[in-house]
Amino acid sequence: MTWTSSMSSGYSSWEESESEEFFFTARTSFFRSPLGKAKQSLQDVQKEKETKEAIKEKVQIYNSDVSDKLKMTLNSNGVYTGFIKVQMELCRPITVRASLNPGKHINNETAFYLPKGCMNTLHISSTNTVREVIEALLKKFLVADNPAKFALYKQCHREDQVYMCKLSETEHPLYLRLMAGPRTDMLSFVLREHETGEVLWEAFSLPELHNFLRILDREEDEQLQNLKRRYAAYREKLEEALGGVWQPG
Repeated sequence: MTWTSSMSSGYSSWEESESEEFFFTARTSFFRSPLGKAKQSLQDVQKEKETKEAIKEKVQIYNSDVSDKLKMTLNSNGVYTGFIKVQMELCRPITVRASLNPGKHINNETAFYLPKGCMNTLHISSTNTVREVIEALLKKFLVADNPAKFALYKQCHREDQVYMCKLSETEHPLYLRLMAGPRTDMLSFVLREHETGEVLWEAFSLPELHNFLRILDREEDEQLQNLKRRYAAYREKLEEALGGVWQPG
């Protein structure tokens, strides 16, 4: 499996070639070629035709509402391609693999916090699953962390309320985008770590776990220092107040 990436392309994509290698570039499409199908009955053919017509109508309506030129394309086999935007909301540091010398295959890994609100656009297919989208996002940012640490959420706005729902790994984000339309206030995608109670700690390496412990120790020390300063300030003000009220007779 071979991957490349382009940080300046504006979007990322993924395609399976005849040699079954996967290329992560901005010039290919993020979808697999459909496999051969078994012979269908007339009823199945009619049902598939009706489904294709319904999808075609949905795609036409979607494209008529698009304002940023990121339209969907319907292929003759019923598979459609398009774009989704994913907001990165990661609280824990990520491990990024930076190649020092590609010719010598020497890699250097660096852990740092990704800025919140970072937005990424992916060109995907209707056949791509949530898990594949997560893997594509991590590949684009050269993230070495296990994809099992992350989850893709859908965010909806209803009556001034924001609702977040974690998607299963087998759901298809582009289908959700098509059904909701292109407006991101109706539906948007967010990449997050699993909730604390859902963290798969076995997916982390020993250096990562030690790094988390160091971060927790540092945060604990900072909280203790802040608490001590706060109570010291209170004590000082109380002593000043007592000194002003208590006058020896």
